[in-house]
Amino acid sequence: MFVGIDVSKNSVDIASACETIKLQGVNPLCAAELLCKNSVQLVVVEATGGYERSVVETLQAKDIQVAIVNPRQARDFAKALGHLAKTDRIDAFVLAQFAEKVRPQAAQPAPLQMKQLQALVARRRQLQQLLTQEKNRRHQAVDAEIKSSLQAVIAALQKALKQITVSILQMLRQNPEWQKMQALLGQVKGVGLVTAATLIAELPELGRIGRKQIAALVGVAPFDRQSGKWRGKSFCQGGRKSVRTALYMAALTAVRHNAPLKAFYANLVKAGKPKKLALNAAMRRLLTILNAITRDHMQKTT
Repeated sequence: MFVGIDVSKNSVDIASACETIKLQGVNPLCAAELLCKNSVQLVVVEATGGYERSVVETLQAKDIQVAIVNPRQARDFAKALGHLAKTDRIDAFVLAQFAEKVRPQAAQPAPLQMKQLQALVARRRQLQQLLTQEKNRRHQAVDAEIKSSLQAVIAALQKALKQITVSILQMLRQNPEWQKMQALLGQVKGVGLVTAATLIAELPELGRIGRKQIAALVGVAPFDRQSGKWRGKSFCQGGRKSVRTALYMAALTAVRHNAPLKAFYANLVKAGKPKKLALNAAMRRLLTILNAITRDHMQKTT
């Protein structure tokens, strides 16, 4: 049986591809208990910004295979099947059909320590975003009281950001393998603590798959567009935004201070490539280097 689960804030909708299961507004724990009583081969859920995590962990605890897919991919699949309407019930059924026809790879359960690191990295990213927003508001503020209020919030956010960065560093040091990985990745100019922690926490495939696959996974691989004699511009799409953002910041530093990447970037710009395209190419080159370094390290330790 292939099952799709549409996740909302407080409940889930469940449907099977064979339509023997159709439930709406179910508690995630009840959903897991129900699926345990059936011969379920694969469950598919959409990545919904975090709401899906409790559902996935509950199902994995019951040894049920769960795959997490990009919502846009699921929606394109629904349109291809002619499902133009969008409701929770329809979405669950479409995800079940997606599971049956596409058979996406099931997500592997993450160890508790990895979940803690992922939570810290995600929280640091949230604090950084809030800090940027408040700083932008401070530049726009005219009233003295508003400026004072903004400055107080900025100071609090900076303190919280510093504390959580220390917590991330401590967690990396508590795990010998993570500590080695951080030191290894940090040897590449442009890659600091935040980038290394993001790669360790949110890109476990690093060093385990090829350069083309890792580039596509992160979303820095260009895809061709052509039909007959028509040739469109290649473009990058999808991927893990959080990893791509960390890689972007690392590449900005690398094209200034990392000699090989600096020359690579400069040659592309000199050849007439737009700076944005050249920087994306530098991100891809940087990721390839980090992937190769991690792969070689893994081969030496096995």
